[in-house]
Amino acid sequence: MSTRPKTTSKASPADLPFEQALEQVESIIQRIESGEIGLEESLTDYERGVALIRRCKAVLKQAEQRVEELTKRLDTADDATSASDDSAEPGSPA
Repeated sequence: MSTRPKTTSKASPADLPFEQALEQVESIIQRIESGEIGLEESLTDYERGVALIRRCKAVLKQAEQRVEELTKRLDTADDATSASDDSAEPGSPA
């Protein structure tokens, strides 16, 4: 038996962490593909799946932007360190 609580399907996709949203998408796909639910419920689940996928994409986009920002900061810091090292080399002609 799983010790992790399951998120109810009524939770708004916007409120879910990435991992739970992805888990719910996988569950929806499995339910629809297995045929264990009828057409109306499949459509409702499909609609929720679309919202969950949008949530996942938004979280991934934010993560990508954060990584890019951190990489730029690192590159800027490396450039500044390199420039100060170049100007302070001992024995360089003045």
